[in-house]
Amino acid sequence: MVLASFSAAAGTDGSTTQRAYLALRRLIVVGEIEPGEKLKIDGLRKRLGMGASPIREALSLLTSDNLVERIDQRGFRAAPVSQKNFEEILRLRCTLEDMALRQSIGRMTEDHEEELVLVHHRMLRRAGGDPEAFEEAHKDFHMALLTSCDAPILLKLCSQLYDLNIRYRYLAGRSLNYRTRNVADEHRDILQATIARDPDLASARLLAHYRQTGAFLADLFGESRLAVPD
Repeated sequence: MVLASFSAAAGTDGSTTQRAYLALRRLIVVGEIEPGEKLKIDGLRKRLGMGASPIREALSLLTSDNLVERIDQRGFRAAPVSQKNFEEILRLRCTLEDMALRQSIGRMTEDHEEELVLVHHRMLRRAGGDPEAFEEAHKDFHMALLTSCDAPILLKLCSQLYDLNIRYRYLAGRSLNYRTRNVADEHRDILQATIARDPDLASARLLAHYRQTGAFLADLFGESRLAVPD
């Protein structure tokens, strides 16, 4: 799931548990629920306007996404964050997406190529607008790079790691130094190598893209500008 789709999905899905899951997932990812914050059922019930049972079920589901931790038989908290955790996420993203991208390029069709170009265009149109709307388009682009790999479990893991990673970006906030990076050019270069069916170049560009963002966030840890408890 991507961030801007949370509210829309919650409004149309008939499952109360699913709506609770989507709403809580969004609140945790964008940082409205702080890392390590205790998730009390009564407080969440009032906040979301839902019953206790679907909220408890949603929290259990979120533990499998590594966004929530169970702290006792009945209690939950938002998963804490740390530099060590962030570095693990980055390593896993690089390893798994390298694998998925190479498989996807090897199976790419003209239809996939056209869809990838379209998704990239949609992302460009949302740049500079609402941050959550951009994150929706941004995730769509990164996942579209991988969709032809024909490996559902791998794709699910890549999707979960994306969400864990952007949680750190929301916590870091906006930085003038980060905005000097031309991320649009990085995305375009990844796209061009992918549709050229060049797995080595596409993977090199994708991993460099992730590692540059990783280096930026690691600097924030070192400068104590990313205030996150271990």
